[in-house]
Amino acid sequence: MIFLAGTAGVIEINGTVIVELITFLVMLAILARYVYPEIVRVAEARQQAIAVQLSEAEKARQEAEAKLKEAEAQLSEARRTAQSVVDAANKSAEQLRQERKQKAEEEAKRLVESARSEIEAERLKAIQSVRNEVAGLVVSATEKVIGETLDLTKHKQLIDRAIAEVTSGNGGR
Repeated sequence: MIFLAGTAGVIEINGTVIVELITFLVMLAILARYVYPEIVRVAEARQQAIAVQLSEAEKARQEAEAKLKEAEAQLSEARRTAQSVVDAANKSAEQLRQERKQKAEEEAKRLVESARSEIEAERLKAIQSVRNEVAGLVVSATEKVIGETLDLTKHKQLIDRAIAEVTSGNGGR
Protein backbone atom coordinates (compact mmCIF):
# COMPACT_ATOMS: atom_id res chain seq x y z
CA MET A 1 0.00 0.00 0.00
CA ILE A 2 2.87 2.23 0.05
CA PHE A 3 2.94 2.63 -3.68
CA LEU A 4 -0.48 4.35 -3.66
CA ALA A 5 0.55 6.96 -1.17
CA GLY A 6 3.24 8.47 -3.35
CA THR A 7 1.15 9.06 -6.49
CA ALA A 8 -2.02 10.47 -5.03
CA GLY A 9 -2.68 14.22 -5.24
CA VAL A 10 0.00 15.00 -7.79
CA ILE A 11 -1.09 16.15 -11.21
CA GLU A 12 1.05 15.24 -14.04
CA ILE A 13 1.08 17.69 -16.85
CA ASN A 14 1.37 15.85 -20.08
CA GLY A 15 -0.01 16.31 -23.60
CA THR A 16 -3.43 14.95 -22.77
CA VAL A 17 -4.10 17.58 -20.15
CA ILE A 18 -3.03 20.33 -22.52
CA VAL A 19 -5.27 18.99 -25.32
CA GLU A 20 -8.18 18.69 -22.89
CA LEU A 21 -7.54 22.22 -21.67
CA ILE A 22 -7.41 23.62 -25.22
CA THR A 23 -10.53 21.65 -26.18
CA PHE A 24 -12.34 22.98 -23.10
CA LEU A 25 -11.34 26.56 -23.94
CA VAL A 26 -12.35 26.19 -27.61
CA MET A 27 -15.67 24.70 -26.53
CA LEU A 28 -16.13 27.52 -24.05
CA ALA A 29 -15.36 30.09 -26.79
CA ILE A 30 -17.83 28.44 -29.20
CA LEU A 31 -20.49 28.34 -26.54
CA ALA A 32 -19.83 31.96 -25.55
CA ARG A 33 -19.80 33.15 -29.15
CA TYR A 34 -22.74 31.22 -30.66
CA VAL A 35 -24.83 29.31 -28.11
CA TYR A 36 -25.05 31.58 -25.04
CA PRO A 37 -26.17 34.69 -27.01
CA GLU A 38 -28.88 32.59 -28.66
CA ILE A 39 -30.00 31.25 -25.28
CA VAL A 40 -30.01 34.78 -23.84
CA ARG A 41 -31.92 36.10 -26.89
CA VAL A 42 -34.54 33.32 -26.62
CA ALA A 43 -34.85 33.90 -22.85
CA GLU A 44 -35.26 37.67 -23.35
CA ALA A 45 -37.82 37.12 -26.12
CA ARG A 46 -39.68 34.71 -23.86
CA GLN A 47 -39.53 37.23 -21.02
CA GLN A 48 -40.85 39.99 -23.31
CA ALA A 49 -43.62 37.68 -24.60
CA ILE A 50 -44.61 36.90 -21.02
CA ALA A 51 -44.60 40.63 -20.17
CA VAL A 52 -46.78 41.36 -23.23
CA GLN A 53 -49.14 38.53 -22.30
CA LEU A 54 -49.35 39.80 -18.73
CA SER A 55 -50.07 43.30 -20.02
CA GLU A 56 -52.76 41.97 -22.36
CA ALA A 57 -54.22 39.86 -19.57
CA GLU A 58 -54.41 42.94 -17.32
CA LYS A 59 -56.03 44.95 -20.11
CA ALA A 60 -58.52 42.12 -20.78
CA ARG A 61 -59.28 41.95 -17.05
CA GLN A 62 -59.94 45.70 -16.93
CA GLU A 63 -62.16 45.47 -20.03
CA ALA A 64 -64.04 42.55 -18.48
CA GLU A 65 -64.58 44.56 -15.28
CA ALA A 66 -65.80 47.53 -17.32
CA LYS A 67 -68.19 45.30 -19.27
CA LEU A 68 -69.36 43.70 -16.04
CA LYS A 69 -70.09 47.12 -14.55
CA GLU A 70 -71.89 48.12 -17.75
CA ALA A 71 -73.92 44.91 -17.70
CA GLU A 72 -74.78 45.49 -14.03
CA ALA A 73 -75.87 49.04 -14.87
CA GLN A 74 -78.03 47.75 -17.74
CA LEU A 75 -79.49 45.06 -15.49
CA SER A 76 -80.24 47.66 -12.83
CA GLU A 77 -81.89 49.90 -15.45
CA ALA A 78 -83.88 46.93 -16.76
CA ARG A 79 -85.03 46.14 -13.23
CA ARG A 80 -86.10 49.76 -12.69
CA THR A 81 -87.93 49.74 -16.01
CA ALA A 82 -89.61 46.44 -15.20
CA GLN A 83 -90.60 47.74 -11.76
CA SER A 84 -92.05 50.89 -13.29
CA VAL A 85 -94.00 48.75 -15.79
CA VAL A 86 -95.29 46.57 -12.95
CA ASP A 87 -96.19 49.65 -10.90
CA ALA A 88 -97.99 51.19 -13.86
CA ALA A 89 -99.85 47.93 -14.49
CA ASN A 90 -100.83 47.71 -10.82
CA LYS A 91 -102.00 51.32 -10.85
CA SER A 92 -103.95 50.74 -14.05
CA ALA A 93 -105.50 47.58 -12.63
CA GLU A 94 -106.45 49.39 -9.42
CA GLN A 95 -107.96 52.26 -11.42
CA LEU A 96 -109.89 49.82 -13.61
CA ARG A 97 -111.09 47.97 -10.50
CA GLN A 98 -112.24 51.26 -8.96
CA GLU A 99 -114.03 52.27 -12.17
CA ARG A 100 -115.77 48.91 -12.40
CA LYS A 101 -116.71 49.09 -8.73
CA GLN A 102 -118.13 52.58 -9.24
CA LYS A 103 -120.04 51.47 -12.34
CA ALA A 104 -121.40 48.46 -10.48
CA GLU A 105 -122.48 50.68 -7.58
CA GLU A 106 -124.12 53.11 -9.99
CA GLU A 107 -125.86 50.24 -11.78
CA ALA A 108 -127.03 48.84 -8.43
CA LYS A 109 -128.37 52.28 -7.42
CA ARG A 110 -130.08 52.62 -10.78
CA LEU A 111 -131.64 49.16 -10.42
CA VAL A 112 -132.76 49.96 -6.85
CA GLU A 113 -134.27 53.26 -7.99
CA SER A 114 -135.95 51.55 -10.93
CA ALA A 115 -137.34 48.88 -8.61
CA ARG A 116 -138.53 51.54 -6.18
CA SER A 117 -140.19 53.43 -9.01
CA GLU A 118 -141.87 50.27 -10.22
CA ILE A 119 -142.94 49.37 -6.70
CA GLU A 120 -144.31 52.89 -6.15
CA ALA A 121 -146.14 52.77 -9.47
CA GLU A 122 -147.59 49.35 -8.62
CA ARG A 123 -148.52 50.58 -5.14
CA LEU A 124 -150.27 53.63 -6.57
CA LYS A 125 -151.97 51.43 -9.12
CA ALA A 126 -153.08 49.04 -6.37
CA ILE A 127 -154.30 51.94 -4.22
CA GLN A 128 -156.23 53.34 -7.17
CA SER A 129 -157.66 49.92 -7.89
CA VAL A 130 -158.66 49.48 -4.25
CA ARG A 131 -160.20 52.97 -4.22
CA ASN A 132 -162.16 52.23 -7.35
CA GLU A 133 -163.33 48.94 -5.94
CA VAL A 134 -164.17 50.51 -2.57
CA ALA A 135 -165.99 53.31 -4.38
CA GLY A 136 -167.94 50.77 -6.37
CA LEU A 137 -168.78 48.83 -3.24
CA VAL A 138 -169.76 52.01 -1.42
CA VAL A 139 -172.00 53.12 -4.28
CA SER A 140 -173.67 49.78 -4.57
CA ALA A 141 -174.08 49.49 -0.81
CA THR A 142 -175.48 53.00 -0.66
CA GLU A 143 -177.91 52.32 -3.46
CA LYS A 144 -179.12 49.27 -1.67
CA VAL A 145 -179.43 51.12 1.63
CA ILE A 146 -180.94 54.30 0.24
CA GLY A 147 -182.79 52.66 -2.57
CA GLU A 148 -182.02 55.34 -5.11
CA THR A 149 -179.10 56.28 -7.38
CA LEU A 150 -176.99 59.22 -6.47
CA ASP A 151 -176.06 62.08 -8.67
CA LEU A 152 -172.47 62.68 -9.59
CA THR A 153 -171.62 65.23 -6.86
CA LYS A 154 -173.25 63.26 -4.06
CA HIS A 155 -171.59 60.15 -5.39
CA LYS A 156 -168.16 61.83 -5.37
CA GLN A 157 -168.61 63.19 -1.84
CA LEU A 158 -169.67 59.82 -0.54
CA ILE A 159 -166.70 58.07 -2.14
CA ASP A 160 -164.23 60.57 -0.79
CA ARG A 161 -165.63 60.26 2.70
CA ALA A 162 -165.52 56.47 2.55
CA ILE A 163 -161.95 56.46 1.30
CA ALA A 164 -160.91 58.87 4.01
CA GLU A 165 -162.45 56.61 6.63
CA VAL A 166 -160.79 53.51 5.19
CA THR A 167 -157.35 55.14 4.93
CA SER A 168 -157.57 56.60 8.41
CA GLY A 169 -158.21 53.10 9.75
CA ASN A 170 -161.53 53.91 11.38
CA GLY A 171 -163.59 51.95 8.91
CA GLY A 172 -166.63 54.15 9.66
CA ARG A 173 -166.61 53.68 13.37
